[in-house]
Amino acid sequence: MCLTEIKRGEQVHIACIEDEELRTQLIRFGIAEGSCIRCLEKIPLGPFMVRHNRQELAIGREVARKIRVRRGAA
Repeated sequence: MCLTEIKRGEQVHIACIEDEELRTQLIRFGIAEGSCIRCLEKIPLGPFMVRHNRQELAIGREVARKIRVRRGAA
């Protein structure tokens, strides 16, 4: 499933980042395939607020569609 499908408060693991440039940008924030993130907020028609460790990021919906996630253990 893609990041846009998760619910507020849900914790997931990054399974695949489909875009190479996006993968590079997220690695700069310490987020890579296998990383655990939590959805803090889903702003209607706006970005997803996620937390990785103690860092919070806003991820736009178009970008979130390129991030595949999975529930459960890494």
